[in-house]
Amino acid sequence: MASYVCLYYHIVFGTKGRARSIGPEARPRLWDYIGGIVRSQGGVPYAIGGAADHVHILANLPKDRTIPDVLREVKGGSSQWMHSTFPDVPFTWQEGYGAFTVSVRGLGQVTAYIARQEEHHREVTFEEEFRSFLNEHGVEYDERYLWGTNRRPYGA
Repeated sequence: MASYVCLYYHIVFGTKGRARSIGPEARPRLWDYIGGIVRSQGGVPYAIGGAADHVHILANLPKDRTIPDVLREVKGGSSQWMHSTFPDVPFTWQEGYGAFTVSVRGLGQVTAYIARQEEHHREVTFEEEFRSFLNEHGVEYDERYLWGTNRRPYGA
C-alpha cells in the first residue's frame, strides 16, 4: 500500500526580541515571498499573515520534509529578502517557532484568524497570543526559555 499523509500546520514565529520591524509596506510582500518559499519546498500555503513582530503560516507540508527543514528555508530566505529589499530596516527572526496541527474542518477558522491579525493585535500582544496557543494545545513550556533570551541547558 502507498503512504497517504495530509497534515496542515499553523506555524507561528516572531522577530528577534519581538522587534516591530515588519512595516505595513513590507508585510504583504513578505507574506507573498514566504508563500513562495513554502511552495519551493513542496508545501501548499493556505494563509500567511501577521503583524509587525511575528508571522502566522497555515500550510500543508510534504511528508518527506520536516518542519525544521522547511522553516530553515523560510526564515533564511525571507531574512535575506528583507535585508535586500528594506536595507535600512534591522531584521532578524527569533530562534524557534510554534507548530500546531489543524484539522481539515478547522482550515477556514484558522485562515480567518490569520486574516484578522492586524485587528486582533490591537487587543492582544504576540506574547499573550503565543502562550494561549501553547496552553490550548497542551504544550508544556518554561517561561525562562520561551523568548530566546536564555538558552535551555543541553539535554533539558
